[in-house]
Amino acid sequence: MKRFLLILRIPELRHSNLRAEKRVRILTDYSHRERISDKDFEILESFSSDIPVKVGALAEALGLKVMIATLPMNISGLIQPETDGHFVIKVNRFESKERQRFTIAHEIAHYLIHRDKIDAGVVDSVLYRSKLSSRTEAEADRLAADIVMPRQAVAGAVRKQGGNRSEQVVQDLATAFGVSKQAMAIRVG
Repeated sequence: MKRFLLILRIPELRHSNLRAEKRVRILTDYSHRERISDKDFEILESFSSDIPVKVGALAEALGLKVMIATLPMNISGLIQPETDGHFVIKVNRFESKERQRFTIAHEIAHYLIHRDKIDAGVVDSVLYRSKLSSRTEAEADRLAADIVMPRQAVAGAVRKQGGNRSEQVVQDLATAFGVSKQAMAIRVG
């Protein structure tokens, strides 16, 4: 896996309170980097400098339209081509903001590394399962996690807490990164 130097803004955490942002130089790993075009990677990289990553703006910069939609309760989101050749991501309006952010990142991941498999569209259930293989969905999950929770940014934030991974620190990190507590707990290990 290649490493790429990025500058990220991550909130400084002290005593479980979020403080002013501090610029930090870090190395970030992206799953499946070799399958992302250089042009798309430059765009991805340019949105990775702020935490939380602005996934809606990232999608737009990639030429994707994002819509909050009324979808069946068992559907988190989908990506499908439009008649003009562009792609649209639809996200279930009834899910939490954190879940919506991860779903957008998951659909962006499909676009970046599975564009050739999207065909008429990919509909992801609440378990992020679709007509695509489990491996394909797992790849999209990994890249989505890398987009919304860059490994090195999370590691740097944990180091600022002296390696503390208490429930409160995990919750504070989840809030700072705009993800669920469960997702952050998995990321910090």
